[in-house]
Amino acid sequence: METATPVQRKVTRPRADALRNRERIVTAAREMFVEYGPEVPLDEIARRAGVGNATVYRNFPDRDALVREVVCSVMDRTALAAEVALEETGDAFEALSRFVHTSADERISALCPMVQGTFDKNHPDLEASRERLEELVGELMERARRAGQLRDDVGVGDVMVAVSQLSRPPAGIACAGVDRFLHRHLQLFLDGLRAPAHSVLPGTAVTMEDLRQA
Repeated sequence: METATPVQRKVTRPRADALRNRERIVTAAREMFVEYGPEVPLDEIARRAGVGNATVYRNFPDRDALVREVVCSVMDRTALAAEVALEETGDAFEALSRFVHTSADERISALCPMVQGTFDKNHPDLEASRERLEELVGELMERARRAGQLRDDVGVGDVMVAVSQLSRPPAGIACAGVDRFLHRHLQLFLDGLRAPAHSVLPGTAVTMEDLRQA
């Protein structure tokens, strides 16, 4: 009795135009979530992305799927900023500063209202993006700490909270209205991170786990 040879199935790759449409949807959703919040109508996102509603639902069957993709996208782009800062910036504290300014431009502040939604916060894609970001930011901070440039009483969570809060406009003020102040205030924050510390911080260094449990 002969054993049947397994049939080799050809792996179907997404077409280039389909990938571009997906990226346009994620980019448009990210922009509109920042401007209007995570409840913005999906047809408005489709309109900004320049695609039909059917294309949005073909890529993302529901709002939770789109929100999760946007959260992952923001974290991945922020992690890339940390990676580039590590590779291209020689001075340890300057690398951390470069990351802080770039991550603010990625609008990581938009994550806060989105992660309070109903979707699965322990989804494998989210876990992977979160772990990569935390590891890279931790590496940036540890390098600055070893160089004697970063105070000892701050953690990854402290940096991410500050970037998120400082890049989020006050209620009733458009994002564009505060953009010209953003990097000024981030620099004030960075100066406060430098060693030697000039004050004692209340509490202990904040970790990402502290933020998840808050």
